[in-house]
Amino acid sequence: MNRNFERSLSLVLKHEGGYVDHPSDPGGATNLGVTIGTLSDWFGRPATKADVKALTVKDVSPIYRRRYWDAVRGDDLPAGLDYAAFDFAVNSGPSRAIKMLQAILSVEQDGRIGPLTMSAIKAHNPLNLIDRLCKARMTFLRALPTFKTFGKGWTRRVDGVLQEASMMVASPPASMPPDYAPPEPGTTKPGAKRSPAGAIIIALILAALAGGFFLLTR
Repeated sequence: MNRNFERSLSLVLKHEGGYVDHPSDPGGATNLGVTIGTLSDWFGRPATKADVKALTVKDVSPIYRRRYWDAVRGDDLPAGLDYAAFDFAVNSGPSRAIKMLQAILSVEQDGRIGPLTMSAIKAHNPLNLIDRLCKARMTFLRALPTFKTFGKGWTRRVDGVLQEASMMVASPPASMPPDYAPPEPGTTKPGAKRSPAGAIIIALILAALAGGFFLLTR
């Protein structure tokens, strides 16, 4: 299981920014990427603009996980593709992001990632899927009537997602310790590293044992 949510959320929030209430944005008042409509659904009551302005990263984190990350099954997707699908879901809705991915995979576009979609994902190169998903996303965005207003920002965002997601494919999952390294030939534990200091200590111990054995046999 890939645990990349915190890393992906931090990147999403860089694009989302703080409080805005742009008249051309159909989402209305928004803070940290959470619209007043989304917050109303989360609260189970009509949210106010003051509620939106007061949001913190701690407040929005469970919203992002429940409504977007879990919706695209981020914990089950390959590293990199999880972020690309997550960011797409945040920007344009989980169903659209999933259907776009399913179209690329040539599976039924039902807007949910089930066993067949997961099987198709595993059969593809993550880098290829990320590239094709970002290209399909840009095609969708360019067709929107608001592209003239927000197009430059959206293009920068998708370009950034493509770059960061591609880097995630080659990097260890976020759940791995920072000093993780692939196992070397002959090691028994994944990620074990040969420490120069440890090698010296082992050599000294072996030398001492050898010396003791020599004295006993004299």
